[in-house]
Order: sequence, then C-alpha cells, then structure tokens
Amino acid sequence: MTRPAIEVADIARAKRRQFFQRYHSSLSYQQLKAYSAVERCRTRALGGHKDKCEDCTYEAPISYNSCRSRCCPKCQAQARQRWLETQQRDLLNTNYFHVIFTLPHELNPLGLTSPRPFLDLLFDASSQALLEVARDPQRLGAEIGFLSILHTWSSNLLVHFHIHAVVPAGGLSADHQQWIHTSHPLFLVPVPTLSVVFRETFLSGLRQLYRRGMLDGRGPAALFSDPVCFGQLIDELGHQNWYVYAQPPFGGPEHVLRYLGRYTHRMAISNHRLTAFDGERVSFRWRDYAHGGKQRLMTLDAVTFLRRFFLHVLPKGFVRIRRYGLLSNRFRQQLLPLARTLLAQQGRVPLPPPPLPDCAPWHCPRCGKAMRVVQRFTPHNSISQASILHDELRQSALPACSTHVCLAVCAQHVEPPLLHAQPHLRTAPAQITTPSDPRLPS
Repeated sequence: MTRPAIEVADIARAKRRQFFQRYHSSLSYQQLKAYSAVERCRTRALGGHKDKCEDCTYEAPISYNSCRSRCCPKCQAQARQRWLETQQRDLLNTNYFHVIFTLPHELNPLGLTSPRPFLDLLFDASSQALLEVARDPQRLGAEIGFLSILHTWSSNLLVHFHIHAVVPAGGLSADHQQWIHTSHPLFLVPVPTLSVVFRETFLSGLRQLYRRGMLDGRGPAALFSDPVCFGQLIDELGHQNWYVYAQPPFGGPEHVLRYLGRYTHRMAISNHRLTAFDGERVSFRWRDYAHGGKQRLMTLDAVTFLRRFFLHVLPKGFVRIRRYGLLSNRFRQQLLPLARTLLAQQGRVPLPPPPLPDCAPWHCPRCGKAMRVVQRFTPHNSISQASILHDELRQSALPACSTHVCLAVCAQHVEPPLLHAQPHLRTAPAQITTPSDPRLPS
C-alpha cells in the first residue's frame, strides 16, 4: 500500500497552536500524550536508524522511529499483524457470527466524562447478555466463547459507543460432553431478547455507578448531576429499543482473521481516508449508514477534525479487546482443546497450527534477505532536549520550572520549547549538557 499524501500527523503539526488555544482546558493527560505521539511519529524527534542487508551490500537510507502509540494511525499495521498471527491458535473449525451492541447517544456525555467505569460497564453488560441468552435452554443452551472489541467512533468521527463481538456458531453443553451447534445456520440467538437483556443489565449497572458516585457529572454531563433528571432519563431509556444487530455468518475460520483486522488495531480514521488539507479545512471519506452505507465526502475545520479525532483516546491501560466464556484466559487452556476434540467427533477436524512468524520485519529489496540495524541515532529535537533539561535540573536540585514539568505535552507552550529552557541553561551552565547527534540529518 502506498503512503498517503495527507496524514493526521501533518494536520496535528500544522494546527497545534490553534488546537491548544481552543481546547487546552478540556484535554486529559492521555489526550495530550497521544497528540505529542502522533505529532512526532517517524520524525527526528524520536531518533532513527539505518538498516543494511545481511547478505549483499544494500544499505537503506535513515528510517525515523515510530511512536508505537495505539492512537497513531501509522503505528498499528505491524501490531495488528502480530496480534492476528497470535489469534490463529484460538480459531475453531466452525462458522462465526458478528454481533454489535450500541448504546443510545443520550448517554454519550457520561462516556466522555467517566470513560473507564462507563466503558467497563459496556463490556460487562454486552458480555453478560450474550452469555446469559446463549446459556438459556430455550435458546441455544450452550456455553459460548467470544471476542469483544470496543469502538467509540462513527465513520464521521463523532462519538458512537459500541461493541463488536465475534462469536463461534455454537458452544459446549452444560456437562461438556458435546458441541451444540446453532439451530439454524443463519441464526445465533434471538436478537430482541438479546437487546432487552443488554438494556436492563446496562441500566442496572449505571444506577449502581451513580449511587456510588463513580460518574462525573461535570461539563457535558452536567445534566446527570441532578438525581431527578438522571432518574427520568434512565426511565426513558428503559422504554426504548436498544440497537443490537447480529449479522449472518461471514464464513469459516479463513475469513475470521481478515474480518477482525478491520476492527482491532485502529482508532477513528486511517490516513488513507483523508483526501484534502488546504491548511484550514480537512476533507475525508466516510460512510453514511443512515442512507444505505453510501460513501460520502465530509469537510471540517482542521481544529474541529483534530478535536473529533482525539476524543477517542482511551484511559491509560484500558483494554479494548477482551475475551469471554470459553475463550477467556481463565478457561481457554482447558476448554479450547475440549471444543476442538468435540468438533472433530462431528467431522470438523482441528485447524492446522499457524506457521512460525517471520522475525525479520524488513527484507532487502534486492536479494530478499533480512535487513539488520547497523546504526542508531538518538532523539534530536528541541522538545526532547528541553525535557532532558528539566530532568537534569530536578536531579541536581536546581530551581527548575514548576509550571511546565513535561514540555512534550504542555498545552500552554506554543513557542519553541528550547527557548523556555535557555534561562535554566544560563542559571547553571556547567551542570547541564545538551544532547546532540551530528550524524542525524537536519
């Protein structure tokens, strides 16, 4: 795939000053950190390396290092490939369903102000609904396992909280003596029943979070701070039909990984969907699912585009891909081999083990042999230098800047950070050294 002409990083670097002037007071630390990572990815700020073929004399030009942030559109391809290779070990020789659980948009403010408890509840409610309905003897009557993936965005980058669940077409019987297939090849469980159980489970959990004071009722969620208004909204949502959709099986195991790759390691938008950026406005492709999924073109102010993009940064350490049932970490080693054995008794032989991954991430364009790193360059830019200056000042007990502890994510700084560090340099010139690497091209 060719490199896109426009990237989110280009927009972030061009509109940094305007973005922070408008939104610095409402950005979290993780959003500031994600902005810095996207902005600096594959630039001199993160250093670089040179690669040389281990067989011939080919030597590649310098390659700048990646930020490896899960929020960066450029850093997810290899992570996604490694993850998909790992998932091949857990595939069963059966069809798979795709189930989507969507929250009403009236609850979006709570997801923005209290993301961790709110999104944990979304995972819990959707998984309990699937496990409970599938376990019912009048439905499937089986113990199932599935993979859940969180998305917080719609195609136009607006907030849209929903879960994608990939579910095998069947499960283990209660006594673990047989594999129970779905009653119909195109039918998993009754969707209306699944929707009701999901709605009741989520609203019950939301009331508990509210009673415990775990929901932040400030900012866009100020309406929820009033118990009367909160109770009225919950009652209204309890009488609505919540959107739960179960797609027909999209094929066997050979199609699962290809399908999963579209939903796992990405955030909001890929660089290839960007079509134009004139310095002020950004245009990108999106699908209008309200009108048959037609592809349309949307143009936004660049600062508004960045605001929509960074709204989808998750809390630190939040796990957005989770396993449940017989695929969970607690039961996978015991129940997955059992499931394969029971499926083999029904004529579905276990899938062959996946090939060993190729440890060489890059091959020589001339001879095809593996490329090896022969030279590394340290980070070389004003942001990283100023950050090191702050660290050294703190360690030497000199009077350092108390306002800007980490310049890489400081919302107030729009001037070159090294200028901010000059007063400290003049204070103690003998105790501070500025790192540089003359080998790194400017």
